[in-house]
Amino acid sequence: MRLAFPLLVLAALAGCSNPEKTGRYLIDPPTPQARVANNLGTAELRDVSLPEYAASGEVAWQTADGAVRSNPRNLWADNPERAFTLTLARAISDMSGATVIAEPWPLAEPPRRRVEVRVEKALAQLDGIYRLSGRYYVSQDSAGGTNHARSFDIAVPLPVTQGSASSLSRGGARRVEASPPAIAAAQNAAIAQLAAQIATLGGPGGTIRTTAPQLDPIFSTPLEPLAPLEPLPEVSIEPLG
Repeated sequence: MRLAFPLLVLAALAGCSNPEKTGRYLIDPPTPQARVANNLGTAELRDVSLPEYAASGEVAWQTADGAVRSNPRNLWADNPERAFTLTLARAISDMSGATVIAEPWPLAEPPRRRVEVRVEKALAQLDGIYRLSGRYYVSQDSAGGTNHARSFDIAVPLPVTQGSASSLSRGGARRVEASPPAIAAAQNAAIAQLAAQIATLGGPGGTIRTTAPQLDPIFSTPLEPLAPLEPLPEVSIEPLG
């Protein structure tokens, strides 16, 4: 009996340290089937800004108490912000033919535009929907410094698998705690939809367009050089008596 407890402890520790029990999930949106016009040309995609819970290495989801939770056994296979940025740039390029590259820009010729994405929510919600919302910005230094800002709010139904927990709330709404593979699949589908919206400079959200003010022509026209000054008359000083 004295040996039984240490053996059980060792078995439990061995199970916890088993690397095969840790799942790593790819951020890898599907290859786009549709093609759209090239509206961006060459563009640098800044590092995508994610909420803290989405930027951590663990796959997060919303639980029945409304909290956002995660498990160290369910991890993203790469740094989420890096993977999100790289795959979003690739998806935009693949569907539009534009040259969209994640920063830093590696080519000698600078990009014509810069794209910035700020994600406000990237979460598998309790209602069985994966939400990806925020804003994206496209700026162009030339052509008067045109800027394009648009909000996005993408909803992807979470596929319910055998490992998903589903129940009814008091109000009768369905509550789903999706499995990590389902969350990864829904996020990848949401990234593909976001890529399509950025590629077309569209989406269901509102658009804000601004243009940098042009410099007044009076300040941009070079001034004529001033005429040379006439030499001063010579002054002679006589010594005192």
